[in-house]
Amino acid sequence: MPPSSSAQVDAAEMKGRKIGRVLTKMGKVTREQVHEALSIQKTRKVPIGQLLVELGHCGQKDIQAALAGQAGLAYVDLAGFEIPDAVKDTIPAENANAYQVVPIEYNPNSKRLKIAMKSPNNFRAVDDLRLLMGFNVEAVIADEAAIDGLLKKYYAKRESVVDVVSSLAADDKFKGLQGRGESLDLDAVLEAASDNQVIKLLNLVLLQAIRDRASDIHFEPFETEFKMRYRIDGILYEMVPPPKHLGPAITSRVKVMSNLDIAERRLPQDGRIELTVGGHPVDLRVAVLPTMHGESVVMRVLDRANVELALDRVGMRDDDLAKFRALIRRPNGIVIVTGPTGSGKTTTLYAALSELNDVETKILTAEDPVEYDIDGLCQCQVNEEAGLTFARCLRSFLRQDPDIILVGEIRDLETAQIAVQASLTGHLVLSTLHTNDAPSSIIRLLDLGMENFLLTATIEGVLAQRLVRTICPKCKEEYTPKEEELMELNLRPEDIKGQHIFRGRGCDNCNKSGYRGRMGLFEILTLDDDMRELVMKEASTNVLRAHARKRGMRVLRESGLMAIFEGQTTIDEVVRETIADEV
Repeated sequence: MPPSSSAQVDAAEMKGRKIGRVLTKMGKVTREQVHEALSIQKTRKVPIGQLLVELGHCGQKDIQAALAGQAGLAYVDLAGFEIPDAVKDTIPAENANAYQVVPIEYNPNSKRLKIAMKSPNNFRAVDDLRLLMGFNVEAVIADEAAIDGLLKKYYAKRESVVDVVSSLAADDKFKGLQGRGESLDLDAVLEAASDNQVIKLLNLVLLQAIRDRASDIHFEPFETEFKMRYRIDGILYEMVPPPKHLGPAITSRVKVMSNLDIAERRLPQDGRIELTVGGHPVDLRVAVLPTMHGESVVMRVLDRANVELALDRVGMRDDDLAKFRALIRRPNGIVIVTGPTGSGKTTTLYAALSELNDVETKILTAEDPVEYDIDGLCQCQVNEEAGLTFARCLRSFLRQDPDIILVGEIRDLETAQIAVQASLTGHLVLSTLHTNDAPSSIIRLLDLGMENFLLTATIEGVLAQRLVRTICPKCKEEYTPKEEELMELNLRPEDIKGQHIFRGRGCDNCNKSGYRGRMGLFEILTLDDDMRELVMKEASTNVLRAHARKRGMRVLRESGLMAIFEGQTTIDEVVRETIADEV
């Protein structure tokens, strides 16, 4: 039975009109009844629709239909409606449940899909399904209970990546793509890329990765297979690989979604996909790289719901937090955050900027790339090809009357010199470096060619950080570590007497890894007069570290030991992410 439209006039005629006028046009209420409700509304601050229902002039469904009309959408009655199989298969169960929509009509020739939604405000569902699935989406509004019933009836069993890969492997229509190598016909690849099954596979991979809090999704072509992997808490996990000949179709689908040139297979390309999943925005940064066996695609998942842009949520201990806050509140100078790629440097800096971001402060950032769009910050994307380098951005910044400047990374002497110049002229400069620990950053800047007297005049402090995986709370268990494990940390069994050591056994909650989530380990070096004297004498890293520890600096390994004894992480993680003391 097809869905029936309950609106008696064209929805376009009702768009933007007041709710009382829409209901009158629909013939559900009279003008006198609307005026009666309006007079009551002067004393009771409730929506007019609610008053009309209370007065018995119309029903709740009439209000839903009027709200739909107000948004320029039709309202349909789904009572007794059955979704045909051909229509049901257009949207995977994951998407239908995520966006709370059901498909009700589909034209395969024009790829026109009509979906029923609960609320006219769910406009992101229309945009995302258009982007994810490649449909021309038309939305209508229906009763919430009716949509819930259809979701339960048709989409309760959710398809897995394994199911879709199996059906793709058995589908003969893709066999023509086998063994074609570089001689692939562009039209054939495009046709495969727009096939519902290929689209469904990619959607499931994206949704699963976002649900599992993955930071990156990898699509990698090899000589005999096409791998799909995703990175959770810094570790790569492999998914069920699709047939190798579908690699170009999957890659092309990603390129279509991120507005990249699908005909260009010889040069690297970068793009971006914006989605809303589970009610919160997710940015996907897409990087395509030509390799020997095809194009490798990596999608960086920037999920704002998983990022805490607040300093007190970054995971610093109270004393470290107080030290770092004191550093970023300095009127001028350079504060450096250091660590390897993926150690959370950008998140820490964004958290610092969020705290400093107020009406009285002008903040400029030069980033490569801009990872999160933050209100109140003037963010500038570095473009090396166009000649917009960090150094050039910085030069322009000084003419923009800033209070605080963030430089994504100090990569060369020129950038370092302009950062110094900015700090000497009364600006606070925040930046990152790639070094093993905080004292090494000083030596690294000297190696770049910076004069030691300028370093001592401008550097206020260095924060080094690492991310270690935290033990899964569902399968956490206490155990006695072996002597070899303790030796990795330069500990003996008597050193851990009275301490409780934990590990994760592995369960469904943590994908059998024993870990869920990550935490930061921090090391903060502040420059006092004695330290500046040592820098002037160009003392070695070991001497700088020894002096800093004498003055109370907690090194990364010590932060890790504290986290182990508190039952937050494991010995293996701390050994993997920190180096043994050299002094």
